[in-house]
Amino acid sequence: MVWEPGEEAWEAKLAALRSYRRATGHLAPRQDAVWGEGEAMVPVGQHMANLRRKGAKNGLGKDPERAAVRAAQLTEIEPDWDCPWPLDWQRHYRVLADLVDADGVLPYIAPGVVFDGDDVGKWRWRQQEPGTWAQLLPEQRERLTALGIKAPAAPSPAPSAPRATKGPSKAQQAFQRGLVALAQWVAREGADRAVPRGHSEEIAVGGEAEPVAVKLGVWVSNTKARRDKLSAEQLDSLRKLGIDWA
Repeated sequence: MVWEPGEEAWEAKLAALRSYRRATGHLAPRQDAVWGEGEAMVPVGQHMANLRRKGAKNGLGKDPERAAVRAAQLTEIEPDWDCPWPLDWQRHYRVLADLVDADGVLPYIAPGVVFDGDDVGKWRWRQQEPGTWAQLLPEQRERLTALGIKAPAAPSPAPSAPRATKGPSKAQQAFQRGLVALAQWVAREGADRAVPRGHSEEIAVGGEAEPVAVKLGVWVSNTKARRDKLSAEQLDSLRKLGIDWA
């Protein structure tokens, strides 16, 4: 048996990054971010800064073959770990992408709305400023467009009133799916147990051959944050499941 302290340290670092990605949904921490408990706290932010450093001085190691293996391991955890834009941009983007995954559409987020220390509202509207948009890479623009954040053609208008549609809207459908997933959780775990942010619940959906995964943790967090915008009927549905904040 050959013991290599360097490999042992790398595996420990990889485990911490994997745990952080599973809990937050991204691998884009602030540079001062730490992760873990007690003496096992790991400076994941500094690790990512070192790993993304260009050239031979990055944290992947000097051996080219070993560096390629380690890069592939990181890609398996998070394909965007080495994205060509800053991690601060990637972190804000992932928060909004999670909201779209949970709700079906990007909700209105006013400047000043903070999530985990980041003003995601201010960031969201800054992306549509002509000066900011002009500096984005094509892939960044494509990602924002997919979220519903369009190229600035004029000063950002106030959010328009929802159009009358036939049948439930995407947001209503997303709420209903979240409600079904939450009902499954409550039936199995009880209403008193909080849903972990990274938890997904599989539900049966009419017209779908396979179960559909609902990001229940994100949905609950987002729904709670904008409970003042929910209809009386939606709030009543949540109260019937024993959700105290409703």
